[in-house]
Order: sequence, then C-alpha cells, then structure tokens
Amino acid sequence: MKQDIKVTIIDREGVEHTIEAPIDMNMNVMELVRSYELAPEGTIGVCGGMAMCASCQCYVLSDHELSERSDEEEAMLAEAFYVKDNSRLGCQIHLNPELEGLKVELAPES
Repeated sequence: MKQDIKVTIIDREGVEHTIEAPIDMNMNVMELVRSYELAPEGTIGVCGGMAMCASCQCYVLSDHELSERSDEEEAMLAEAFYVKDNSRLGCQIHLNPELEGLKVELAPES
C-alpha cells in the first residue's frame, strides 16, 4: 500500500511546493506545512491544531471532497480575516489516500 501522496502547497510568498506527504502518520495540512517549514515559525498552527486560531487558514484550490466543516471550524472562520468560500483550517484537513493531488494556498497572515 502506498504510504505517501502528492500535495501542492502555495506558500504566503506565492511559491508553489509539491511535496510527498505521508499518510501513515495521521498528519493534517497544518502539520505538513510546519514539518516542511513552508511558513515562518510561530505563524501557523499557533493553537496546536485545535481549530482555535485560524493561523493555518488555507484556500482549497483542487476539487477534492473534504469532510464537512465542524462547528468549531465554522466559528473560527467566521472571525478570521481573508476568508473565502474555499477557506478551510489546515489543521482540520487530515491527510488520507483520497487527497492525492490536493492543492492548497496559505491565506495571508492576519
């Protein structure tokens, strides 16, 4: 069974990174961004992935079927800046085989 998927992340400077993302570690997009250092330390995942800060907000650019937003995620996005229709919290997008080819863009820092 394949242990990695390809994920493309556009960082806050507009640079596109296509990376191999492990699916056997129960990681989410926010943790992936942090592990590849695609955002400056302390600017993403400030709350540790608890859907309480919106520092990991990203725009989903691919047509992947994602889980519904939780009430916590909806509430956090309602208070965040630069929110779009395709906004999600990266900490709430858990990597799995169905997300092969996922493409996201990090929202501007608020």
